[in-house]
Amino acid sequence: MTRPHELQLLDTATAAARAGGAVLVGLFGDSSLDVRRKGRNDFVTRADHASEAAVVAEIRRSFPRHPILAEEGGALDGSSEHEWVIDPLDGTTNFLQGLPVFCVSVACRRGGELLAGAVFEPLSGRMFAAARGRGATLDGAPIRVSGQAGLDGAFLATGYPFRAHGALDRYLGAFREIFLQARAIRRCGAAALDLAHTAAGIYDGFFEFRLSPWDLAAGVLLIREAGGVVTDLDGGEGFLASGNVVAGGAGVQRQLRERVARHADEAVLAGLTPEPETAVEAP
Repeated sequence: MTRPHELQLLDTATAAARAGGAVLVGLFGDSSLDVRRKGRNDFVTRADHASEAAVVAEIRRSFPRHPILAEEGGALDGSSEHEWVIDPLDGTTNFLQGLPVFCVSVACRRGGELLAGAVFEPLSGRMFAAARGRGATLDGAPIRVSGQAGLDGAFLATGYPFRAHGALDRYLGAFREIFLQARAIRRCGAAALDLAHTAAGIYDGFFEFRLSPWDLAAGVLLIREAGGVVTDLDGGEGFLASGNVVAGGAGVQRQLRERVARHADEAVLAGLTPEPETAVEAP
């Protein structure tokens, strides 16, 4: 029997994520990574490029005609309506500092619809995976978002808008209000991993401004397939274009977005900071 197409895509996503992860494990702790600055507090290393090459090679092996949108290599042409969106090393600063919190994120989309995604933690070997309409898993076991009802007592994740300092005051206003209501907020420095952990119910919710599409694509599918909700600041589907995201179980996500919206919406942030690089259409 032929394997359903979404599952074929997922097989490739997980294989590609593992290939990139194997490269990162081999380079973690290497003192000669040829670090280059992309922007203020934003770096790229030999590890990013080597992982990306491994991820792309694995995708091309199965789907040579599919275009690829990659963080370091940009857009790679193809003739298919499917497109892969990849981050070969989410958490580069952590990686450089020797902090073992980083991942590889690989997703495939067709038009505006996310079809398959994988987030792989190379050092632990944990694989978060999802295919459209088939649920989300961690190492093959089904996962669900948490059942936390609202922000009171919630355990949340976030990320600082380090590429968009114009949004910082708005972000800090929202952070303060949410911090005073939630049980705790963590900032670990790898958005794709934060989203995967939210899908698995480790975090109750997540919010951040001005991310890039490769930070979000796989994690968004994971959360939605795990029964959660993901929107932009206005409650819409524009997060892959704007990079502004609020995610979690239904109750937490609703209250989280309400608190954030008191301080910033999509129009306000658009006026304060440029859109993240290489936006893609929302699913």
